[in-house]
Amino acid sequence: MPLIPEEPQIHEKAQGPRATPASGRTAPTPRPVPGPRPAAPPRPGRPGPVRPAPPTQRASRESAAATPGPSSPAAPAAAPAAPQIQLIPASPEGALDAAEEAVDLLLDSGRTPGDVLVITTGEPHPWAAHELSFGDAAYWAQHDAGDDVFYADAAVADRAVSRAVVVVALNGGPEAAAVTALSTARSRAGTLLIVCGDPQRVNSVLGTAA
Repeated sequence: MPLIPEEPQIHEKAQGPRATPASGRTAPTPRPVPGPRPAAPPRPGRPGPVRPAPPTQRASRESAAATPGPSSPAAPAAAPAAPQIQLIPASPEGALDAAEEAVDLLLDSGRTPGDVLVITTGEPHPWAAHELSFGDAAYWAQHDAGDDVFYADAAVADRAVSRAVVVVALNGGPEAAAVTALSTARSRAGTLLIVCGDPQRVNSVLGTAA
């Protein structure tokens, strides 16, 4: 009787791939997808890179300034302040000396010579007489330089420009000269008007020149 052949034994090596890896070896794990790399930390002892500051938002200011806002009524211009008036009692003979003393006090207090204009109503100041001896052009060139005290007669004082302080010496002359001198002095004095003369006459002339 013939023998039934035995079923062939399938060797382990002939089998297909096993679900589990062989002993001693591990299956490779999938590598993670690299993300964004963090900034490198600063080295010890050295500061990290300095980030530039963001630019100042100037455009908004400029555009806001360029954009006209709602119109508003214009404020009225402030009227120029009247100069302070100081009276120094003096006779017509002593008015010029009083004016000189006032100028000295002004310079000693810190005023610059170019801040002061002196107007006379009678005899011209010796400085003015001296400068006029060189001609009218040379005299007014001293005025235009503006670096020294300027002395002018009441008849020509209206040619002088404004200065911070104007000193008037009522040292004689007609009443019209005093009125002209004080009127010019008021319009040329920036902060201070000093009048040297008889107080009663000064008050009378000031009322006329107002």
